[in-house]
Amino acid sequence: MLDDWRGKMAAPEEPELSQAQTEKLLQFQDLTGLESMDNQAAVQDRLNEQEGVPSVFNPPPSRPLQVNTADHRVYSYIVSRPQPRGLLGWSYYLIMLPFRFTYYTLLDIFRFALRFVRPDPRGRVTDPVGDVVSFIHSFEEKYGQSHPVFYQGTYSQALNDAKRELRYLLVYLHGEDHQDTDQFCRSTLCTEEVVTFLNTRMLFWACSTSRPEGYRVSQALRENTYPFLAMIMLKDRKMTVVGRLEGLIQPEDLINQLNFIMEANQTHLMSERMEREERNQTQVLRQQQDEAYQASLLADQEKDRKKREEEEQVRQEEEKVQQSVLAEERRQRTLEEEKERKSECLPPEPLADDPESVKIVFKLPNDTRVERRFLFGQSLTVIYDFLFSLKESPEKFQIITNFPRRVLPCLPTEEQPNPPTLKEAGLSRSEVLFVQDLTDD
Repeated sequence: MLDDWRGKMAAPEEPELSQAQTEKLLQFQDLTGLESMDNQAAVQDRLNEQEGVPSVFNPPPSRPLQVNTADHRVYSYIVSRPQPRGLLGWSYYLIMLPFRFTYYTLLDIFRFALRFVRPDPRGRVTDPVGDVVSFIHSFEEKYGQSHPVFYQGTYSQALNDAKRELRYLLVYLHGEDHQDTDQFCRSTLCTEEVVTFLNTRMLFWACSTSRPEGYRVSQALRENTYPFLAMIMLKDRKMTVVGRLEGLIQPEDLINQLNFIMEANQTHLMSERMEREERNQTQVLRQQQDEAYQASLLADQEKDRKKREEEEQVRQEEEKVQQSVLAEERRQRTLEEEKERKSECLPPEPLADDPESVKIVFKLPNDTRVERRFLFGQSLTVIYDFLFSLKESPEKFQIITNFPRRVLPCLPTEEQPNPPTLKEAGLSRSEVLFVQDLTDD
């Protein structure tokens, strides 16, 4: 009776309450302090708490993705088994009740004691993906290939994918030993309308509670009976159980209940999609701004680099010019010192009436004429040094006779280390010599 009443409380349409029921409901609200909650959800949650049936689950903190436990507005639809009817049915039920009570009590005591001696091996999950794949293979061997597309991954991976894709996730816990499991799989889960509905509207994850991965999820969801289905979605940025379907349910009722749960939570899913789209747009905008900033930064850096290169080039050129100027100044100073030294080393000019004297007129490249006397016995180097000491003379030059035209060997060479004298060079007492500038050669 309690299961029937709970099923009615979870139905989409709220039943009308009589005056006595209204007074009891008000007393219930006074005792519980639940005034702002939906009446059906509040009564349903209180009934669940009294019977030890939580409406949502709280997974251990070690899991990569947790499910929200703060929202107690979980739609719960429980299909109870048919109650005994008639005198014969009630008589059989009352006769078997003590035996059933004793059997299940002793069974629970035995299981409780067995936990201390031999822990349940299902509590140790070593290969969660293998558990799911193994269940799928055994399911197909027993019920065929016509079934909803099973998610071939762990429960945590299914939660992560549903969160990332903003899709509903329907979890099915398969109780192999339950009396309604076989009929549910054959007449409900594997029917064409249910398969089409589940494949097009949501992700579907399933596993047997006899396997460690399914047992772990069973401990988290705390189902009451089988078949058990739980609808999970992203709500308020947390993966939340928004619906629980328990008991043998017909295909049409299953689709209707799932549609009702989805419609009731569609606004939350749309809100999450809008928020995610806004976050994505904000992220894209921020990325574009970052790219523009990086491009501007690179442009500024390139501009600064070119500016530094230009400044360095100008500095090097200025330094090169400065070095050239300094080198030129040093060269000029050295040249002047050399001219001065040559001038000081020149022998004195002989007298005009000296029979050994030679009068030479030098015609410089700038058309300047210079006259001086030398002795026949002096070397041609003396003539060269005299011209070199003059400020008007070029740095490099050679001395040429007019007729016949020839270059006087004034400087020593490897072939002629000692230049000839004026007499040996064939000069007369009066000569005109030309100075040829070799600076640019």
